[in-house]
Amino acid sequence: MKFLLNLHDKLRPLFHKGGKLEKIEPLFDAQDTFLFTPATVTAKGAHVRDALDLKRVMIVVVLALLPCTLFGIWNAGHQYSLINVGAPQGLGADVLRGCRLVLPIIFVSYLVGGLWEVLFACVRRHEINEGFLVTGLLFPLTLPPTTPLWQVAIGISFGVVLGKEVFGGTGMNILNPALTARAFLYFAYPAQMSGNVWTALVKGGQVADGFTGATPLSIVATLPDKVPAIEALQQAGHSFLSMAKGIEAGSIGETSAIACAIGAIVLIVSGIGSWRIMAASVLGLLTGGYLANMMGSPSTMSQLPPYFHLVMGGFAFGAVFMATDPVSAAATNAGKWIYGFLIGLLTIIVRVANPAYPEGVMLAILFMNIMAPLIDNYVVVAHIKRRARRG
Repeated sequence: MKFLLNLHDKLRPLFHKGGKLEKIEPLFDAQDTFLFTPATVTAKGAHVRDALDLKRVMIVVVLALLPCTLFGIWNAGHQYSLINVGAPQGLGADVLRGCRLVLPIIFVSYLVGGLWEVLFACVRRHEINEGFLVTGLLFPLTLPPTTPLWQVAIGISFGVVLGKEVFGGTGMNILNPALTARAFLYFAYPAQMSGNVWTALVKGGQVADGFTGATPLSIVATLPDKVPAIEALQQAGHSFLSMAKGIEAGSIGETSAIACAIGAIVLIVSGIGSWRIMAASVLGLLTGGYLANMMGSPSTMSQLPPYFHLVMGGFAFGAVFMATDPVSAAATNAGKWIYGFLIGLLTIIVRVANPAYPEGVMLAILFMNIMAPLIDNYVVVAHIKRRARRG
């Protein structure tokens, strides 16, 4: 490692101002901070020393995403076997098939999004931030494993360019870039992004575009009014426990609430994810579910027990990994409780009141991303007024 560091230091002048390769200095700095501890320090002024820098934060988030990623790879292969063969093909075969479905999506997300990151960094002459390590993985996990790669490229381009870079880059965006990319694909290509998201690639040696597997949310959303929702789920083979496990049709990383819970523990223990936002989101979802039950809406979605919503769709994934984004979420402690509670409540409102879009959590988080600065402002102003009355 010492030899590599010495070689690295010899090449450094080529990338600094006046060097032959100064235009791509951000690329050199990116691999410098990735491989070694940066030698730069704060020149003056008061500052806080802390070992938890941006690189370590993003690496911990990626580690927290591993349970969802690994489970999603296996589940993709498992569902493929169920659809095309009619039975599981074993752990090894399912994992191999899942890798063939999922890894190209992740690769395209990192490649195309990374190119945009590098381009903007070189043009603006700023560092390549580690934030894309998370965005590049979060976005693929919100997609069905049958998403065409060209749509992945378009989606991540929209999320990085219009969701983040136009606002100034990492730390300046008002919306979660991964969710922005997902929302764009949903509205641009709704047939591939919602409802029956598992289109079989091959069946009987031929392409079978019409063969799909419905998600639990789409089953309930498409039921006639006043048809028992629980009975319909049970007939389709879905129970609370099976949905919590996530061995079902759905987006790559969103189906397993258990895998999301493991990620939540990692984020909370490490101090990176806000437990207040996660807890408030759950509280808001349960409150909205109970209110929907009490109001007696004819919507089949309102018949579900409130706790069923915790394990259906992408709520667990969104509450753990998307809503807690420190850039686009509320920053004050009181604001985090309000922000998270409204995310859960809005998720139920969308699910119950809008049968055309049964998910809800994506739009709820994006809407609250916009409201987060306003919530923090009211919290701070209220705090100042309380202090003024005491003083």
